[in-house]
Amino acid sequence: MASPGSGKYEDWMSQLPEQLWDMALYTLAIPGSHDALSYCLDMESPLIRSESAVLKSMDKVFPCITRPVIYKWATTQEKNIVEQLTEGIRYFDLRIAHKPQDSSDDLYYTHVVYTIRTVREVLKEVALWLTSHPKEIVILACSHFEGLNRDLHEKLISSLKTIFGSRLCPYRELLTLRSLWESGYQVIVSYEDVEAEQHPELWPAIPYWWANKLDAKAVVQFLQQRKHSGRPGGFFVAGLNLTADTQYIVRHPSQSIRTLTLHNYGYLAAWLQKQSPGPDPGCLNIIAGDFIGSVQFCSIVISLNKKLIQAEPEPTNNMH
Repeated sequence: MASPGSGKYEDWMSQLPEQLWDMALYTLAIPGSHDALSYCLDMESPLIRSESAVLKSMDKVFPCITRPVIYKWATTQEKNIVEQLTEGIRYFDLRIAHKPQDSSDDLYYTHVVYTIRTVREVLKEVALWLTSHPKEIVILACSHFEGLNRDLHEKLISSLKTIFGSRLCPYRELLTLRSLWESGYQVIVSYEDVEAEQHPELWPAIPYWWANKLDAKAVVQFLQQRKHSGRPGGFFVAGLNLTADTQYIVRHPSQSIRTLTLHNYGYLAAWLQKQSPGPDPGCLNIIAGDFIGSVQFCSIVISLNKKLIQAEPEPTNNMH
């Protein structure tokens, strides 16, 4: 396995010690990307439907003011999807939407505004990357779905099945790396909509522990409280991402979500290094963060899996 800090973990799953190949995938530590596609936001696209009326009104009158602010606070990743995969990210937070007044059936990712890249373009890039990394497993968490009617849901699900084909893992209670490799499965798609119930290839929504806090200490406190309540039985995500409200953004015009993340990351990283994966209460599974290439994130998360390896017993000395 690559040494911590190298930033290159493109085959980290296949390089895990064999003792971990038969452990449930939801007991491993897996690095995740929060708002994974925010690196390619289209600053000329309209605001998404769910944005506040106040922001929309301001954006119509003063776009020269609002757009730079939106860019600074909505961009949570700098590396593209292939670079994130190569860095070691295996869980992707994908927020999907259909643009208003768009006569086509093209879908985009969103975070305040829409992305330049379409959903299909990015999914094809993931599929191509997986072809050259046959033992790596990705989890695609599809959610939000603003503007999607039933027909668009069906077209999206059809695209997922077509693009990933036999690599799409159907929903089941227990998965291990060995069982996935033997079956040729590489893609787990969680789908946060009732449409998923009709398709065995889709998994239900994966719980995301979101603190909705501005301060690293408050995020850690929230996650500690959730840990005390016990972990879910399957996959779940602990979000290390910070969240700024409108009031904070207005009061700190020179800052951005990037400067906020980097300023707080030392505290978050120190807490993260003390965590353990596994099935027990208080253990973590997927950990999602922002600006995953600008901080030592993937290396820390992946290294947590060493804690799952049972220490070999020391040989006993029978000589007296």
